[in-house]
Amino acid sequence: MQNTLCVTWLGRQPYRPVWELQHTLRRKRAAGTIPDVLLLLEHNPVITMGTRETSHEILLSPQELASRGVEVFKVERGGEVTYHGPGQLVAYPILSLRHHPRSVKKLVHHLEEVGIRVVARYGIEARRDPRYPGLWVEDRKIMAIGIAIRDGVTFHGIALNVHTDLEAFSWIVPCGIRDRGVTSIARETGQQLSVEEIARAWEETFLEVFGYRGERVPLQELLEGEVQPAEE
Repeated sequence: MQNTLCVTWLGRQPYRPVWELQHTLRRKRAAGTIPDVLLLLEHNPVITMGTRETSHEILLSPQELASRGVEVFKVERGGEVTYHGPGQLVAYPILSLRHHPRSVKKLVHHLEEVGIRVVARYGIEARRDPRYPGLWVEDRKIMAIGIAIRDGVTFHGIALNVHTDLEAFSWIVPCGIRDRGVTSIARETGQQLSVEEIARAWEETFLEVFGYRGERVPLQELLEGEVQPAEE
């Protein structure tokens, strides 16, 4: 029997409430009161820093960032500095590794595989680089990955550039890599696809790669515990 994955599309959201939401759902998943969850959304402009000290990789002053409406957060995911903003698909999988064992390495590999298959639908050949997690089109990064695990449950996730304003990446040293570029589906194809369309492709492909049975669930049902826990 396939495990159930509850999928929720949140639309465009500020960063902090969704970060807090991940922790709420993570705790519920660790307690076994909800199934695994996949959050799909796009963020308002924000720069996040991972567990390494990377404040020097933010190239604009706090005042310059504020004038552009960009927030900055230090968070507990792996990786270094990255940018989230409109036109970028963000996917946060809240998965129990205790009940559905898979190594962190395999988890990252699966997330990369989802990305490879999604962009291939639009004629883009993305590849892995063993030195850097994420996906690349030649020497241009199209998808970033940063995962955290607490109490055996994953949170944080991936950011796939759909039609993101790539100029924003010049405000930072993306993922600490100075000698490579950044790209998007729009840049590579000339197509202005919606983030929601790519989210549907991501959902379908995620279910296929991870072997889940998907169920679209309103967020409020998850928060109120109205979704039956997965059979472990």
